[in-house]
Amino acid sequence: MSQGLDAMVVSPGSDLRYLTGYDAKPLERLTALLVRADADAVMVVPALELLAAQASPLTDLGMQICAWSETEDPIALSHGLLGNVGAVAVDAHMWADRLLAFQQVAPSARFVSAASVIDAMRMRKDPQEIQALMTAGAAIDSVHAGMAQWLRPGRTEAEVGADIHAAILAAGHASVDFVIVGSGPNGASPHHELSDRVICGGDVVVVDIGGTMPSGYCSDSTRTYVIGNPLPEFLDRYSVLQAAQAAQVAAVAPGRTCQEIDGIGRSILAEAGMAELFIHRTGHGIGLLTHEEPYIVEGNTLPLEPGMAFSIEPGFYVVGQFGARIEDIVICTPDGGLPVNHRPHELITL
Repeated sequence: MSQGLDAMVVSPGSDLRYLTGYDAKPLERLTALLVRADADAVMVVPALELLAAQASPLTDLGMQICAWSETEDPIALSHGLLGNVGAVAVDAHMWADRLLAFQQVAPSARFVSAASVIDAMRMRKDPQEIQALMTAGAAIDSVHAGMAQWLRPGRTEAEVGADIHAAILAAGHASVDFVIVGSGPNGASPHHELSDRVICGGDVVVVDIGGTMPSGYCSDSTRTYVIGNPLPEFLDRYSVLQAAQAAQVAAVAPGRTCQEIDGIGRSILAEAGMAELFIHRTGHGIGLLTHEEPYIVEGNTLPLEPGMAFSIEPGFYVVGQFGARIEDIVICTPDGGLPVNHRPHELITL
């Protein structure tokens, strides 16, 4: 392996699905992809999962599948397949007990994170992945387009959230990952949980929603709505936010660093005296996980490259009063940023 590794062990999760197409169940029984520097990769699975593994894309890859029985030790089996290894990378989401077990059977081996290997691949989406993200973006846009059906005065956040949850599935998602309906002062909490607060006239409502498509690729988009007429001070701040988000999207291009994109929006908000109200990073990568590399944040000097996909979602939050956020998923292309979300960015009055 190019990074001086002898082997890599990948457990069920998004990394395994990315590398093999196999969406394995994360069971207490060991399933692991063993990638060896000097031999072909092997998938180790419990016997009761053998048929599922054979029905997965593993078969198309021609990968050897090694099934273990209930009375076998799968860690020892895996160690035997790996052989005497010096440096072993493990995926970033491996359960701690799995890693500890591997360390016990191979005490002389050096275990490191495989993130530097796998993340570098996952950050750069190929055309098929980009199409999957575009499809996911269109699906979540269709849910935002129907918001007037559910977001009305007299209803609770939880009631609205239940309708949105159903709409996300109806739009083609395989699962719902999150539904945030932050009304009035609850909008000042970026990760607000649905509550029994009744939505009232004059409320500003932050709606951040996303799910996972059958392809495994995720959607994520935020729009800010208002019930009736908001306070003038909110409107002034929202116009600044809209300008900041638009400038950040327009700045996406190969060679720009992640922190540059973050700084462009942050400086616009700071010029309007809103620096302290923008309390989170500008964005996160997206793909088989809602949050993955690259992160659009101060301190990340990683240059953008074609195929990288991430959110651009500046916001402002005034505790006890209101909040606002505008979020699009954007793909870096050789010609600039390609948004996958196309709902209006203006404050949406219902």
